[in-house]
Amino acid sequence: MKNKSKNAEFKNINSEKNKFYLRFIRTAILGVLALLPAFLLASCGQEEEVFANVFQVYYVNNEETGLVTREYQTNSTDMDELAAELLAALGMVSEKLEYKSPLAGGFELLDYSISEGRIVLNFDTFYSDQTVITEILVRAALVRTLTQVDGIDYVSILIQSEPLLDSMGNLVGVMAADMFINSAGDEIYDYEKTSLRLYFSDESGKNLVVATRSNVVYNSNVAIEKVVVENLIAGPVMGENVHPVINPATRIISITVVDGICYVNFDSGFLGQLDNVSADVTIYAITNSLVELPNINKVSISVNGGINEIFRENVSLSTIFERNLDLVTV
Repeated sequence: MKNKSKNAEFKNINSEKNKFYLRFIRTAILGVLALLPAFLLASCGQEEEVFANVFQVYYVNNEETGLVTREYQTNSTDMDELAAELLAALGMVSEKLEYKSPLAGGFELLDYSISEGRIVLNFDTFYSDQTVITEILVRAALVRTLTQVDGIDYVSILIQSEPLLDSMGNLVGVMAADMFINSAGDEIYDYEKTSLRLYFSDESGKNLVVATRSNVVYNSNVAIEKVVVENLIAGPVMGENVHPVINPATRIISITVVDGICYVNFDSGFLGQLDNVSADVTIYAITNSLVELPNINKVSISVNGGINEIFRENVSLSTIFERNLDLVTV
């Protein structure tokens, strides 16, 4: 009987111990489960902060006057994988339509290849339907984005496997990032002062006269080349013995500088006739004024994106204009 009593007592003790352990284990598990979400969040947060590569992807701003950048982070390190990811990013449309994606413009990338430090992009014929300025900006965005990949130094563009030609019919060829002026950057709102050397018409409308303006105040968020053209459109100011060269109803659609060439795109108001002012005076007032800027060597003028326009019946806008001082009079 004593043995039975001891056995029963022993079983009761073991039972109580088991219950205690079970309660302890349940409590421990519940504690771990309670902490698990915080642990996972912390782990995820750490993973989001550490990336193998961080790139700047270039997009065209909505005004089509320059480029904007957005950061792209990836853990890929393989050159081919990185190129594929960046090309996909270049085709992603902004949810808020804050910018225009270079590869979402109504044309298709048929294929691409990478060899000896160069990526070759082969597009369909719809690529050529872009306006001159848009195509240049798209090209700049592609080159600046893709050449960040280690192992890709140059970009070439083909149209249906044929080399890309520019608006003048010249071969574009192999492109490097330093061929394009970096017009990307965060918007800033500040004001600066500068001096401008502008060209207007004389009284006869057949010659150019220089007007120097000091302390011109402008928003630093506005490109200086746009400031120049806006001043030409606005016309002479008090005290200047010069005459207008551009129809004041003219609106600038876009203006950008790529590879030393300033591309100015006006609306149809530019075609409006000014009394007695010759076509050459208007064209070279714009050209000479812009070439005064250190980053501009030549000027291309278009109307509503078209460069095949004949300005005032005798000047083809398909020309890339250079400085002309023969029309300047003292």
